[in-house]
Amino acid sequence: MKLLALDTSTEACSAALLMAGQICERFVIAPRGHSDLILNMLETLLAEAGISLSAIDALAFGRGPGSFTGVRIGVSVAQGIAFARDLPLVPVSSLAALAQFCEAKKTLAAIDARMGEVYWGVYERGAEGLVRLMDSEQVCAPEAVPLVAVAGKKWFGAGTGWGAYKDKLCARLGGKVDDWDAEYYPRASATAQLAAAAFARGESIMAEQALPVYLRDNVAKKSSKANI
Repeated sequence: MKLLALDTSTEACSAALLMAGQICERFVIAPRGHSDLILNMLETLLAEAGISLSAIDALAFGRGPGSFTGVRIGVSVAQGIAFARDLPLVPVSSLAALAQFCEAKKTLAAIDARMGEVYWGVYERGAEGLVRLMDSEQVCAPEAVPLVAVAGKKWFGAGTGWGAYKDKLCARLGGKVDDWDAEYYPRASATAQLAAAAFARGESIMAEQALPVYLRDNVAKKSSKANI
């Protein structure tokens, strides 16, 4: 299987190529310019592998949540390529990609959502090495993250939300968190891993079905009005 993956949902921008069971990735943290960066990354990966887009079986993308602009770029780029090349798409949660990349068994994924909130997801890793969501994704204040799925201890906190709101999150979670690292981001290599499994289960979609997941609907509405 040959699968391309991309994620532009945060200040990190990454692309990956899964081929013959191996993953090659390009990753950079950049405050802006994701549209140009991601296209260059995809072109570089294909060139280095010596293949063209016509050889790709599917394209995966980070569907959010995350930065409104970043999520929109990722969906638009993936959709444009899929339309042009008639490729199936595999949407992957950016929170799931974050949890998958950090390799912990139990992960509390938190992306800084600004406005005093985090994008939140609780994940456990299965025997096959892939994470699964234990509760619904949320956007909420760090002092109000849901605890229903946070059973037991030895949880690992990952993502920029931990850098922004560590004290509030730790106070909310008590002694359930063993460690945390704010330097983890959703990455295309993890997106590719999750997408390959989803594709094998028949969970791909057509280009016109690709939709962003913002979680915070009022921000999407405000941004849309601002662009009219």
